[in-house]
Amino acid sequence: MKKQYDFSGAKRGPVVEPTGKTRITIYLDDEILASFRERAASEGKGYQTLINEALRSALAPESAPVSADSLRRILREELHAA
Repeated sequence: MKKQYDFSGAKRGPVVEPTGKTRITIYLDDEILASFRERAASEGKGYQTLINEALRSALAPESAPVSADSLRRILREELHAA
């Protein structure tokens, strides 16, 4: 160890730059976790990555159920075309 260190260029803050991810604690059913781990092993990915992808796709607008307004529009278009 040195007797003296030069901290003139040092700055306060986290040592590791944030990566856009947040560490959380979450409880999942054992079967769900086992399934993601098996899938991760077969695909060569991490199971947490697969869980993140599944959550992201669940939030995507194209995976959302049809709203009443869009259903009315579709029905109008189909009835008009018939």
